[in-house]
Amino acid sequence: MIDEPIKKMIMEDHDNLIIPANLVANVMVKNDCYHAFLVLTKVGYSKVPVLDNDQHLCGLVSLSMITEHMLDTDHVASENLRQLTVADVMQTDFRSIEDPTDLEEIMHLLIDDNFVPVVSDEKTFTGIITRRELLKRVNYLAHNFSEQYNVSPLLKSIENNG
Repeated sequence: MIDEPIKKMIMEDHDNLIIPANLVANVMVKNDCYHAFLVLTKVGYSKVPVLDNDQHLCGLVSLSMITEHMLDTDHVASENLRQLTVADVMQTDFRSIEDPTDLEEIMHLLIDDNFVPVVSDEKTFTGIITRRELLKRVNYLAHNFSEQYNVSPLLKSIENNG
């Protein structure tokens, strides 16, 4: 369990921790892979959310998932991408969160991924929380904790007396 003062500092203004869905690059589940390849290349992200027409989060797609289908035995075949939809190559086994204030779960998920998708209880995509944004807050915490809280060397005195 994360200590409350630490959680309070990291989650301060938690609404700004989430990058809202309308600012997040994404592709639609029915887009062809050529379109997804162009989007991923243009935005420079390694992975983006995949949505359906109702804005539900269906999966994630990455450049490596797409380029795997471009490789033939003797050349790169980009024409293969027009025949496949994003649904054919996307990752469907992924984690998302509904509660963007659950710091412990967010931190756990960001160990392995650059972002965690945030969804409503109806699985509508509402945005992402990035590892970068969380690390900015951890950096702030590391540099400002003793300015907001009285920190005493309790552990050191225990070691000296014990």
